[in-house]
Amino acid sequence: MTGRLAEFSLRRVLESLSQQAHFDYEVHVLGISVAALMHADWVLRKLQVAPGFDRVILPGWCRGELLPLQEKYATPVERGPKDLHDLPDHFGKRKTAPVDYGRYDIEILAEINHAPRLSDAQLLAQAESYRQSGADLIDLGCVPGETWTRAGEMTRRLKTEGFRVSIDSFDQTEVEAAVNAGAELVLSCNRTNVEWAKHLPAELVVIPDDPHDLSTLRETVATLQAAHCRFRLDPVLEPIGFGFAESLGRYLTIRREYPDIPMMMGVGNLTELSESDSTGINLLLAGFCQEQRIDSILTTEVINWCRSAVKEFDLARKLVRHSVEHHVLPKHVDSNLVMLRDVRVSEMGPEALADLAANIKDSNFRIFVERGELHILNRDGYWHGTDPFEIFDQLTTELDAAHAFYLGYEMAKAVTALTVGKQYRQDEALNWGFLTIPERSAHERRKASD
Repeated sequence: MTGRLAEFSLRRVLESLSQQAHFDYEVHVLGISVAALMHADWVLRKLQVAPGFDRVILPGWCRGELLPLQEKYATPVERGPKDLHDLPDHFGKRKTAPVDYGRYDIEILAEINHAPRLSDAQLLAQAESYRQSGADLIDLGCVPGETWTRAGEMTRRLKTEGFRVSIDSFDQTEVEAAVNAGAELVLSCNRTNVEWAKHLPAELVVIPDDPHDLSTLRETVATLQAAHCRFRLDPVLEPIGFGFAESLGRYLTIRREYPDIPMMMGVGNLTELSESDSTGINLLLAGFCQEQRIDSILTTEVINWCRSAVKEFDLARKLVRHSVEHHVLPKHVDSNLVMLRDVRVSEMGPEALADLAANIKDSNFRIFVERGELHILNRDGYWHGTDPFEIFDQLTTELDAAHAFYLGYEMAKAVTALTVGKQYRQDEALNWGFLTIPERSAHERRKASD
């Protein structure tokens, strides 16, 4: 069921969808221009449903209680999507995440960089932010050449708040204080500190003295095995331009040599040191870790392009586990990591826009992004182009301040969508993946004020 203005587009979508989903349908066009303005009470008075239908689907914006409609028609009545182009999702013709999706194997250590230089409040706030983003351990990153006298105190404080803690330092005083206060993991251990580190009641992260010489890592491993210590291996990921490809090869080598020993990767050496959005890098490294059974990663959020790195890896580790476990591509399951461009962009097409423009009888603007242009139409005209200022200057409708503000706001979103290749839907927030901030549409605001 729809209004007059959406009929053309709805019929076109249903023609294809009904063949995919194998159903018959009828489109009922009620005496209203805009389907979003329907109310269930009004539908109850206007709609007649003949016997034989399995369900009635109303526009997603339709307000009011649906139970009276179901009782009158003796047929299930439901709201469809707010955008008719989302009907394929509504009928299950696009893949969605399986019920068991969301499990993961890779542990996230989130480093608080230069922890000794933060106030207690700052440190606790950053730890909580990391936890909310999916971090499993909070890594206290100390400052080389300085001894943090409060390492034990702050470890104890974090433990009291329910955090798991690791300490990132080669300073014996700092490390012993943190471990005695409950730190469960020490970053890192090599031949320079193994003689005192092997006595710690904590797990160690073993690294080579020199990343290019794995024999030093093997010597440290032998020492720790003789002392019956718990440890994990990190051959050290290096930045692009400084041996990145070779360092990946070292992870493959160490996994082959020590197939049953846990491993770790410091992904921040790539995300923090590559001037690129970190999302894709995190997914790529998560996939490598999942395939090679690298059980934990260390990351941080120091530079601005990494400010959501922990959450990115949290989402990535779930996606790659699903991919590797089920031997499927990491796509069509969870689109939260698609942030710049959308998964798909649908358009009404020139015929539907022309039909809509010919049938609009009110002054409300409809805004679309199609074929590389902005399209704005109401009963007074149809304007399109790439420059919103030029379009605005051509409008013949008199606008008050509120309507001018609304139009400017929506056109700004439309230009953003046009620029980066996103789906624009009037009165809805642009989709930025897990960074999307929902917004109340003008329609919803009007409903709330009624």
